[in-house]
Amino acid sequence: MSNADVTSKEQICALSSLRKGDKGVVLAVDDSGDLFGDARASTIARRLLELGFVPGAGVEIVATMWPGDDPLAVRVGGSTFALRHHEARIVRVSRHG
Repeated sequence: MSNADVTSKEQICALSSLRKGDKGVVLAVDDSGDLFGDARASTIARRLLELGFVPGAGVEIVATMWPGDDPLAVRVGGSTFALRHHEARIVRVSRHG
């Protein structure tokens, strides 16, 4: 299988862009602070890593809340966590489809 075949079946995006039932694999957690505009991004990034959002971990969106689909219920490993969109936005995933 060529790299072009793999790329056509995967989409790199923020965890916050996935919808209920979508699955993916964590690629990275952005701790630069650019998405939040302040230093708290590194704190949130560190906490997400501690919870298991590490490169290679499988993730699945198991539910979204109403209104506005915020927060997201995200399964990573054997645990499920509620993440706000601004928190999920710093997790980069490869969505399979």
